[in-house]
Amino acid sequence: MSNYKRVLLKLSGEALAGDKSVGFDETNVMVVANQVKKLIDKGVQIGVVIGGGNFWRGRSSKIMDRTKADEIGMMATIMNALYTSAMFRTIGIDTIVQTPFEVGMMTERFSKDSALNHLKNGCVVFFAGGTGHPYFSTDTGAALRAIEIEAEVILLAKNIDGVYDSDPKTNDKAIKFDSISLSEVITKNLKVMDHTAAIMCLEHKMPMSVFYLNDEDSIVNAISDKINGTVVTV
Repeated sequence: MSNYKRVLLKLSGEALAGDKSVGFDETNVMVVANQVKKLIDKGVQIGVVIGGGNFWRGRSSKIMDRTKADEIGMMATIMNALYTSAMFRTIGIDTIVQTPFEVGMMTERFSKDSALNHLKNGCVVFFAGGTGHPYFSTDTGAALRAIEIEAEVILLAKNIDGVYDSDPKTNDKAIKFDSISLSEVITKNLKVMDHTAAIMCLEHKMPMSVFYLNDEDSIVNAISDKINGTVVTV
C-alpha cells in the first residue's frame, strides 16, 4: 500500500454503464464498490466524482443552448452519484453526496470543512453537480474538488488504459506513456482531461494516475502505484 492517505477518484459515467452504454451495470458498480471498501478499511480517505456520459452528453447537441445542456449534464452526474453511493452502502460503506447547489433533501451542500470531516470519519464523499456552473466539465469539477480537499492524487479511471500520443482507437501505432508531466500533457494537447482541468492541476501541483477501470483490482493497484497505465507528474 502506498503512502496516499486522501485521494480523489474520477469515474466516467460510461464505465458505470459497461457494455450497456447507458444507465447502470450493477456488476461493474459493485466491482468498484468492493475495491473502495478495501481502501477504506485500510484508512484511505476517498472522494469520488462521476461523469454523466451514460445519461447525457450535452456537447453533442447541435441545437440546444449550451447552458441548458450543461445543466442537464449536472443532473446526470447527481443521478450517478446517488445510485453509486447507495450501492456502496449495501456493503457497509458510509457515503454522502455533496453538490454545489441544493437538491432538495437528497444531497448536502458542498463545504470544504464538512467534506473533510466526513472523509476523516471514513465516509466516502461523492462530489456531484460539477462546479455548479455551465461551460465546466466534470474533469474541471474533479480537479477543483481534489484541490479543495487537499487530495494527494487524482485517480483517473477511464475506458482506456493510460495516456497515448494519439487516439489508439483510430491509430493502431499510438504510443502509450508510462509517465508524462502535466506540462507535456498541456503542450502536446493530449486528451487526458480538458485543458482547464489540466492547467488547474499543474498550477496546484496535483498529480494523476490514469488507468483502465476494468482491469482487475485497478483502483487498489493505482493507489499502490502498480497501475498498468500512466503516471502524470507535476
